[in-house]
Amino acid sequence: MSEEDQAQPAPPEPTVPPTTDSRALSRHAAVLRVQQALDEQAASARMLALPEPARSAQAAAAQLDVEVGQIASSLLFRAYGLDGRDHPLLVLTSDAHRVDPVKLGVLLDLDHLELMDAESVRRITGFAIGGVAPVGSLTPVATVVDVALSRYAQVWAAGGHPRIVFATSYDELLRITAGQAAEVA
Repeated sequence: MSEEDQAQPAPPEPTVPPTTDSRALSRHAAVLRVQQALDEQAASARMLALPEPARSAQAAAAQLDVEVGQIASSLLFRAYGLDGRDHPLLVLTSDAHRVDPVKLGVLLDLDHLELMDAESVRRITGFAIGGVAPVGSLTPVATVVDVALSRYAQVWAAGGHPRIVFATSYDELLRITAGQAAEVA
């Protein structure tokens, strides 16, 4: 090998395009974690691969042909207690409205709430934004479930990947997350 060859940096690794194969998606590590958590909770939830990534509730609702209110959006907050300590708080909200952090803070006896950035969400949950599941998080996370989701016989939550969702009921969502029911808006 010549000195010139040694000085050349190695070519970059080829990027792998996102898969459209739903079998491959079902073997994704985060999706498997969610499925395991659902199985451990004896959930009746069924996983479904969407044709396109759904990085918003509106995109998921359009692909599922359901009302946007049936989508249980996962929002991760840093919750600051009155003692100054903080912890992650997952809020599963009907996307028919927005979370009122002040109202929720008062309800939960918190000093305040701050929405977490994407990097913190991934570090704590192991999920990318758009695929944050209500179960299967890398770190145990206290969960609040929006009572507005109870208006629907079926709700949809992310399954660990922006193309994977699962259908469940409000009551089951409360049970499998050990969540606290609350008015969040």
